[in-house]
Amino acid sequence: MTTVQIIVPCYNYGRYLRACVNSALSQENVDVKVLIIDDCSSDDTLDMCRQLSSEDHRVDYIHHAVNKGHIATYNEGLALADSDYLVLLSADDLLTPGCLSRATALMNYHPSVGLTYGYPIPVYDATLPLARTEDTGWTIWSGGDWIERMCRAGKNFICCPEVVIRTSIQHRLGGYKASLPHSADMEMWLRAAAISDIGRINGADQAYYRVHNANMHRTVHAGFLYDLRARRDAILSAFENEAGALPDAAAMQDTARRTLALTALRYACQIIDSGRAENEPVDLYREFALDLYPAAANTRQWQGLERRRNGVDGAISTVMARGHAQLREIADKYAWRRWWQTGLY
Repeated sequence: MTTVQIIVPCYNYGRYLRACVNSALSQENVDVKVLIIDDCSSDDTLDMCRQLSSEDHRVDYIHHAVNKGHIATYNEGLALADSDYLVLLSADDLLTPGCLSRATALMNYHPSVGLTYGYPIPVYDATLPLARTEDTGWTIWSGGDWIERMCRAGKNFICCPEVVIRTSIQHRLGGYKASLPHSADMEMWLRAAAISDIGRINGADQAYYRVHNANMHRTVHAGFLYDLRARRDAILSAFENEAGALPDAAAMQDTARRTLALTALRYACQIIDSGRAENEPVDLYREFALDLYPAAANTRQWQGLERRRNGVDGAISTVMARGHAQLREIADKYAWRRWWQTGLY
């Protein structure tokens, strides 16, 4: 039977741990093992680890006497995996019923696929929405094509708990980079795509992704400029590694640079349009765009930002801002629906 190792890093999420682990142990048609790594939690995580491991022989745990941080904790677990496939599952997230059998069936049938993902259901409170468990088919991309699409989008297509990766691919790539605390996962997906194909489960939900104020992207890594810089660093790092060997690596990097630069300029325009210019660093977005993609100075997005900065739009700026906001809302809804259906922005 296909083996899957579930790595569960946990820091002060003991209250979520049982549900997380049970979502893994209840998976059908796969041989599951769970390794919890308690990163020196101050809550009841260690007690819960002991309970869970005593109740089911498939559960093991490691306790850190000193906090090592999330990247080191991830990498410790990944290095220990000896299964066919593995999943890195944060303690506050869960797997949906049947997700592992769906993902491993795809990869068993397509040996060239090194990583599979699907739709992660966001969870905002204690109630879990009903998950779709019947898939409508698979999508397989060549790794290079998937990377090119991510460069065009300038966004990460994946959250994390919905990913199932071949252990052999993970070991070949090594661990996550501590220098990328906010975007090490995005870099990992890009590097995986550089050496394997990418698969997606369509029509079924593959994980529950919990959204709350303690999420790292909402606390220590908050801020859109920080996020843009993290995306830039992930993409450039991937091309410094495995993705740099792709035939169209230079063109894809240029595409990503342009996309991120224009995203920064558009956001700077939004800051001015919404009257937030005194509180948000418009000039830093401008500098980010120009440094990353010097040709940004020749674009209409740059020209629009300069008009706003110089007050050229005058009295019509409020009307224009409302129209732009409405168009952005429509575009954002379309992009989200496309991602929900296809896994791509």
